[in-house]
Amino acid sequence: MAESQNGKPLEAKGADAPAAAKPRGRRPAPKEAAEAGRVWTGDRVTVGEGHPAPPETPSSPPTAIVPGEAAKPIAAEGEAHWYVVHAYSGHEEKVRNNLMKRVDSMDMHDRIFEVLVPTEDVIEIKDGQRRHVAKRTFPGYILVNMIMSDESWYVVRNTPGVTSFVGSGNKPVPLQEKEIKSIQKQIKAEAPKVRVEYQVGENVRVIDGPFSDFHGKVDEINADKGKLKVLVNMFGRETPVELDLLQVERLK
Repeated sequence: MAESQNGKPLEAKGADAPAAAKPRGRRPAPKEAAEAGRVWTGDRVTVGEGHPAPPETPSSPPTAIVPGEAAKPIAAEGEAHWYVVHAYSGHEEKVRNNLMKRVDSMDMHDRIFEVLVPTEDVIEIKDGQRRHVAKRTFPGYILVNMIMSDESWYVVRNTPGVTSFVGSGNKPVPLQEKEIKSIQKQIKAEAPKVRVEYQVGENVRVIDGPFSDFHGKVDEINADKGKLKVLVNMFGRETPVELDLLQVERLK
């Protein structure tokens, strides 16, 4: 047996010698084990790095999908046009108010500018009296000045009382410039129109004036002046007489 320099015997080293005890420590977690073999290069690492990217395929620009509805074709961005919207007949003003409230609550003033129910001032002759009334020019329709987009389309289309946009298929079609100018001119007309319920050839009775109680037949109608030319039977022959609309009534 060999001896050390101080005279103490040295233990033999061989296969039968017990191995030195290894220090016990915490077993690394899977994530830490994976990170242990990673070498920092100074570059930012993102999730999924090192995996092959899927092959690129051409695709069209994304289109916003309105819940419950298919995406609608839209006009050029930023262009305001007048569109015709179909609504419940007789509820046009209510639908207009509902739409304006939605514009306020959804902050769409930069896309929906004006909502119009076309009307005209009419003089109506009824029960021997003249009445000024506002008659709807297009019953069952309202006009909306707006920039068409998926968002503005959704706001208008889902307003209570609105049934659809007027257009070709699913595409809303804006009014032409000459069409909207004609409608606006009609709305701004100062002289009210006289609504005439009589028709040429209709039998009437004169109720006022020198020909009171005479029967006659409507020969001409002048709606602008509110006048009728009536063929009154006098002395066995028909005589044309110009009468005011208030001077005649239908024969019952």
